[in-house]
Amino acid sequence: MKLLVVEDDETTGSYIARGLREEGQTVDLVTSGRDALIQATSTTYDVMVVDRMLPEIDGITLVKTLRGAGNKTPVLFLTSLGSVEDRILGLNSGGDDYLVKPFAFGELSARVAALARRPQALEQETILSAGDLSMDLIAREVTRAGQKIDLLPREFALLEHLLRRKGRVQTRTMLLEAIWDISFDPMTNVVETHISRLRAKIDKPFDTELIRTIRGAGYRIDA
Repeated sequence: MKLLVVEDDETTGSYIARGLREEGQTVDLVTSGRDALIQATSTTYDVMVVDRMLPEIDGITLVKTLRGAGNKTPVLFLTSLGSVEDRILGLNSGGDDYLVKPFAFGELSARVAALARRPQALEQETILSAGDLSMDLIAREVTRAGQKIDLLPREFALLEHLLRRKGRVQTRTMLLEAIWDISFDPMTNVVETHISRLRAKIDKPFDTELIRTIRGAGYRIDA
């Protein structure tokens, strides 16, 4: 699993991150609501563990903002605010579970695992689109302006990844990890090669370019 832990107390945050990593999870740790918002809108996570009392953007506002933007990543609130009213507020703001400090790490781990197991099938889109480009995930078909486009499996996966994050920059590292399951830079041009091939099929024959290169950052698909 890939997890985001949002905790402004360095001792607590490091303790949680270390424990989850020891269980084999991939963990990103941030200490402010602003940094969490940036991470959550640029990276896909299986579960987020969020403190309520955060600098810059508090946990409730963070989750409400993410839900308003269509982010459905399960959220476990981990906080010292433990009254019934606090729990209700956290769950009504878009949280999926609520754990009060002090806590047992075993319970935290079990709750995270339970959230990750929740079926997401009903929430998954089956048609992705950008402008006149359409991808049918069930039929495994891609069309643009009514014309069918044949893609190789890796090209299909790359396009699906970009469409699911339409309007958001995806770095070379993000693409290597998501499409090729590579967590380090192999010093090859595999990403650039596949982007070029994809452009040749979905952009070059048409008037409008959809795949953008963001210099010094990565790639983004626009409508």
